[in-house]
This record gives sequence, C-alpha cells and structure tokens, in this order.
Amino acid sequence: MTHATARSFSPVTGDAPRVLILGSMPGQASLNAAQYYAHPRNAFWPIAMAALHKCPLDFSAAHNMAYSERLKSLTQSGIALWDVLSECHRPGSLDSRIDRASEIVNPITDWIQSAPEIKKICFNGKTAAAIFKRHFGANNWNTLNSAHIEFTTLPSTSPAFASMTLVDKAQAWQPAFLQ
Repeated sequence: MTHATARSFSPVTGDAPRVLILGSMPGQASLNAAQYYAHPRNAFWPIAMAALHKCPLDFSAAHNMAYSERLKSLTQSGIALWDVLSECHRPGSLDSRIDRASEIVNPITDWIQSAPEIKKICFNGKTAAAIFKRHFGANNWNTLNSAHIEFTTLPSTSPAFASMTLVDKAQAWQPAFLQ
C-alpha cells in the first residue's frame, strides 16, 4: 500500500512563549490549507478564541477570523503551536493510520532549550502525547520535568474524537489558554 507523506508546519512561537501546544501531525484539510487546525469541525480554534477573547464557543466566528489574527491571539498570549512529528506516511487524516516506521519528529527538546520561558507542554490528544513519549523517551521527559515543565494531555480537538462535547472539551482546555 502506498502512503502519502505528510509534512508538518514550522512552529508558531511569538516572542516569549510560556505554553507549547503539540499536536501529532496536521490532517489533510490543514495540510491543504497550510494552516494549523483548518478542518471546519476541528474545535481547536473555537476553544482557543473563546478562551482568549472571553466570547462564546462559535465554530463559524473562529474560522471566519483571519488565520493571521488567530495566530496573533495565541502568540500575544504566550502560546506556541507545533506538532510532535515533522514527517510521516499516512493515508488520510486519522492518527491511527500513521505508519510508525515512517515517523520523523520535530526537534522539540532542542527548541525548548532555546525557549526557557516554556513552563507547560499541552498535548492535543493522547496520540500526540504517546508519540512524544515514544520518540523522546524517559530521559528527555525527565529532563524537561526537572526544568519544571508541566505536561498535560488534553482531549483531542479533532472531529474524529466525538465522545466528548464541545463544552466539555473547552472546559478541559481552559488551563492551556489561561496560564
């Protein structure tokens, strides 16, 4: 079976990020649009914009806001955005379809050493956390923990994770945006 190669985006960092949100790998809608969380039913932007702007959870309002404005809202709030994987083979958008043998990770621990303000790493879903642990191992995990970096695995904002309501996801994500 031929797998499509997916390549992640550069990190969105701002000047002095305190929180790093890590996804696994952008889905096809995001890759096609060259934007993080571009799928219209992905809850990331509605949750983030509602938390940062203290407004109602609204998919259309969040996705209608210019992408550059959404990124600016994050970076001005001290939030960086990236993915654990820089490249992998995956047909479609589901994380479960990622070919583990093809996974290439982003240089996250190196980047964190250049961003000493980072105090929290939030994983967008269990898969992002599992990939991080698998590739960075206990030594890097412990090194980052000793640097007083808190790790939090949050519910996936993907529309494929439908067992949680939008409101429940938003409540779980609040600490990531309001540090």
